[in-house]
Amino acid sequence: MVTSAKHEGKSPLAIGYCRVSTELQAHEGVSLDAQQARIRAWGAANEYNLANINIDAGLSGSRSDNRPALQAALTEACHTKAVLVVYSLSRLARSTKDAIAISERLAKSGADLVSLSERIDTTSAAGKMIFRMLAVLAEFERDQISERTKTAMAHLRRQGRRVSRYLPYGYTLASDGISLVSAAHEQQVLSQIRALRLEGFSLRQIAAQLTLRQIPAKNGHTWTAKVIHSLLHREVA
Repeated sequence: MVTSAKHEGKSPLAIGYCRVSTELQAHEGVSLDAQQARIRAWGAANEYNLANINIDAGLSGSRSDNRPALQAALTEACHTKAVLVVYSLSRLARSTKDAIAISERLAKSGADLVSLSERIDTTSAAGKMIFRMLAVLAEFERDQISERTKTAMAHLRRQGRRVSRYLPYGYTLASDGISLVSAAHEQQVLSQIRALRLEGFSLRQIAAQLTLRQIPAKNGHTWTAKVIHSLLHREVA
């Protein structure tokens, strides 16, 4: 849904976006009328030409790709290098990560983002700094999750436990269906790989040697430099 506003002069352009997820919410604190009123007030106070307000009514914020009004607002803002104005980040995206992704899409097109409740305004240096800080925090959170995952997997390997649906080369599954036990033939192949590397063979040359010797790779795969690199650098269980 779009409500249009009259273009006036050469004022900078703004595009509004509002969302409510249920009928009940529409009658509470952040109704569509309340969101639109705040956006129009911001446009008037800052002398922006509010081209239109795009509205998603009765739609969840869990995904951005199934909200047609949001996609229309983003496309228009990017195309016209306008400012996308929202009542709050919660109306725009379900998480800081999603809001940052939307902001980055806008920034790449020369557009900006204003969130009234959080007082974030990327048209200013201070606003850009705040959003960059949010981006750093989001990246830190992702790195922490990755680090915890790697630590957990390394612990399982040290315990001789399976860490994925794929069995690592050099091991087979024990009768309990969980623990790993050494596979003698594959362990010999690993020894050959290490020996070839010590002799100065490149990763590609080692892969070629294994293929030439008709030594099968795991799960029907082919020997490649990437596979050899992984085997030489993985943490021993």
